[in-house]
Amino acid sequence: MKKIFNWQVLLALILVTLSFSFYMLDYILFGQLKDIIFYGIIDLAFLFLSGLIVMLFLNRLLEYREKQSLLKKLNMVIGTFFSEVGTDLLKQCAGYENNKKELYSGLIISGSWNEKDFLTAKNMITVPEIQIKCNEKGLEKLKVFLVERRPFLLSLLANPNLLEHEAFTDLLWAVFHLTEELEHRSTFNGLPAGDYKHLFGDINRAYTRLILQWLDYMAHLKRAYPYLFSLALRRNPFDKQADVIIK
Repeated sequence: MKKIFNWQVLLALILVTLSFSFYMLDYILFGQLKDIIFYGIIDLAFLFLSGLIVMLFLNRLLEYREKQSLLKKLNMVIGTFFSEVGTDLLKQCAGYENNKKELYSGLIISGSWNEKDFLTAKNMITVPEIQIKCNEKGLEKLKVFLVERRPFLLSLLANPNLLEHEAFTDLLWAVFHLTEELEHRSTFNGLPAGDYKHLFGDINRAYTRLILQWLDYMAHLKRAYPYLFSLALRRNPFDKQADVIIK
């Protein structure tokens, strides 16, 4: 740090010396001290405007680039989430969805989709439309799946950059809450009707957020990584015809 400071001081002294030298050269050659002072004041006045321009525009540009770089890193984290947990969780929950035909038809993504198509798909995903109900075996299977993957989910929460992505953070909290609700029940046999309703509500909440985040992630892959988008299409949990084998 001290070396950097010394280097900056040396550079400042060199620049000031050069500036003063050229002013002196101008005075020696032309002898117009009045003009030197006049143009020096003009240059000094413009210096404040230059500072304003740098502060308003250059700083904002740097902030934008920094934000884009952060979002790129976050999308890598989100991609890891879907590779390890998200896609399989979507597939499992999709098997319990009551409105399969209506829901799935709007989530069969193709290579021709554009931003408008993704937005249309997101607009149709609302909590009242998601109706997941499953039996005791289904709840137990979901519990085992989530508990096994909790260490990985915890590692995601350790990433401080996730605070910049509110939607994904909300998704993680919804999944964690569902995991805890399921884990704290030793059995799902003979639970009161109200408790089943509560569990299904937690599943629906997490499932809805998961679908919305998945659509955002798919749109990102289509824009930035066509080869990853191709694999994601062939793993679409809502497309029963999807197959990773290219025929």
